[in-house]
Amino acid sequence: MKRILLMVFRLFIMAPVWFVKIWSWGRNDKHTEKEKFELLRHVTIHANRAGRVKIEPHGLENLPKKSGYIMFPNHQGLFDVLGFLETSPQPFTVVMKKEVENTILLKQVRVLLKGQCMDRGDIRDSLRVINQMTREVKEGRNYLIFPEGTRSRQGNHLLDFKGGSFKSAVNAKCPIVPVAVIDSYQAFDTNSIKRVTVQLHYLKPLFYEEYSRMRTTEIAAVVKGRIEEAIKQHTES
Repeated sequence: MKRILLMVFRLFIMAPVWFVKIWSWGRNDKHTEKEKFELLRHVTIHANRAGRVKIEPHGLENLPKKSGYIMFPNHQGLFDVLGFLETSPQPFTVVMKKEVENTILLKQVRVLLKGQCMDRGDIRDSLRVINQMTREVKEGRNYLIFPEGTRSRQGNHLLDFKGGSFKSAVNAKCPIVPVAVIDSYQAFDTNSIKRVTVQLHYLKPLFYEEYSRMRTTEIAAVVKGRIEEAIKQHTES
């Protein structure tokens, strides 16, 4: 919370202007998806600097050149998406849990990105989101979804990855991009404003030919294993 307040304080003049702009752009289709994404990237870069958070992206060359893929990172905290907004070279949208659907700013960002909200306790609603994601990914949109379903609250340690999170990728036959997020929890989930460096490691994607014969639970285990290996490699001194 202290870091969020620091961001707001240091961007006191521009924060209201950016909020109104995000809100207004999200309510109409006058701007392209790329223009909307670049607006969020611009705001995010300034917010991260104001909050004394440095983002170190690695492996950007692993992202597919052609859009229509899904990124599956571990989920450490509220800051995670800001790391992707600053570093992703291509526009993407997100899947959020239903509980934050009407949270101020998160709602406006989701609307701007035309993201999805999923009620994890409602099978019918989950199926709706899966089908919508499948259609959009086939049409060339990129998605970000956290397969743990919730933040781990255990720092750089992961929770189990849910197989159901991968159904849209299987249905769309799209590339699956594992992403290892390191130390993101230190930004918003600790009561500190010390300078922090967050690492994002975009790992080599799994293409449909590699996972087509696997069950979603098996895909989840493979993706989790690759992320855990990357985190171990880059956190051990």
